[in-house]
Amino acid sequence: MKTYEVAVVGGGPAGYVAAIRAAKLGRTVALVEARELGGTCLNRGCIPSKTLLRHAEVIESIEKAKSWGIETGPVTVSLSKMMKRKDEVIQKLRTGISYLMKQGKIDVLNGYGEVQADGVIQVDLNGNQETIKANKIILATGSKPIVPPIPGLERGNFHTSDTIFDITKIPASLVIVGGGIIGVEFACIFAAIGVPVTIIEMSGSIVPSEDPQAAKVLAKSLKKKGITILTSTKVTAVERGDSSRLVHTENQKGQKESLQTDMILLSVGRSPNTSAFNSLELEMNGPFVKVDERMATSLPNIYAAGDLVGNWQLAHVASAEGLVAAANAAGQEETIDYHVVPRCVYTNPEIASVGMTEEEAEQKGIPFKVVKVDHAGNGKALTLDEKEGFTKLIADTTYGEILGVSMVGPHVTEMIAEPSAYMRLEGTVDELATMIHAHPTVSESLYEAAASWLGRGVHH
Repeated sequence: MKTYEVAVVGGGPAGYVAAIRAAKLGRTVALVEARELGGTCLNRGCIPSKTLLRHAEVIESIEKAKSWGIETGPVTVSLSKMMKRKDEVIQKLRTGISYLMKQGKIDVLNGYGEVQADGVIQVDLNGNQETIKANKIILATGSKPIVPPIPGLERGNFHTSDTIFDITKIPASLVIVGGGIIGVEFACIFAAIGVPVTIIEMSGSIVPSEDPQAAKVLAKSLKKKGITILTSTKVTAVERGDSSRLVHTENQKGQKESLQTDMILLSVGRSPNTSAFNSLELEMNGPFVKVDERMATSLPNIYAAGDLVGNWQLAHVASAEGLVAAANAAGQEETIDYHVVPRCVYTNPEIASVGMTEEEAEQKGIPFKVVKVDHAGNGKALTLDEKEGFTKLIADTTYGEILGVSMVGPHVTEMIAEPSAYMRLEGTVDELATMIHAHPTVSESLYEAAASWLGRGVHH
């Protein structure tokens, strides 16, 4: 039985990053992954969805260009070619991770690992058993889509974000159950290729975790794309017909409606994968593994990171947690800091935010001031013909420290890095307002918001 100083179970954004960090700290490392390297994010989440969202963006740009005087013939879509390009992007990144594993001299065991007592991991390699042992173990087994107990779903009348990328034909219509980030992103993809889409969301608005004003702008945009949005509505049952599915709904007023659709996509959240370490009897935080700021679990020498521990359930957060877990497993002393976590929604328009919302600042009793700058007067946004968004800045009135930023519009998922850096360095509104921003750029709106907050705004 081979013994390692650190073993990582799970090869997603938390796991493979942790393995690399531990190896660079001079430890012997094994990585156990039951499926493909890169985990859900690379193979069934972030990367495939963003590739297809890029396709959707191009299709929408072609249609919009007609009003700019650019005429084209009818747009045709080949689902097989779109999926092929998606697969090529995934394979290229997957190959890159494999190279990093070899470069770091990390032993990769491609099989299902079960963690047992005393640092032993039993790995099933397609029916062949291999046992390894590790001084420290990092659990990074990720999560899986939640399937709610809706009558009729048990017969497999649906897709999840794990299976939707395997479809071979464009559906005649689509009902998306869940209007969170995953749901609205898929709505944009399918609407762009001509599929009638309906979103059913139980809460009062789509993307309920985001700024309410941002959600309102996005909802307006989605409706312009022909997407039907049913909020404050739940699915009560699903029936399967000969060639379609019937989705029964009920809203908060008790009104019932039945929707006929070709395909159903569930996007109501994700639950942690815990089967690989059930025998450990770790202390849990609800369905998630409980960890401290060092990513250490309730058992000595066992760490956990990623969707497994809850928190944001974002790939970049998982990687940050994996780095901290690896450092501590390798004998360093590091702690996780969730103070500055950028959040992105890759719809069109995009949504990006970091830090506190107004509601959170109020709950903490922090005196603050908010400035919202609409992109209707932003030169770059006008040239792009994407002027519906805004930039909102929240800062405390005592020191002018930036507490949070929310943005809606083109390229804001890239722009969010700037206010994130300011917040990380405890920057102030005054410092942001004295930084020269390039013109014309959408990021000028950050400067304008800061200057306006100080009463020195030029265009606002």
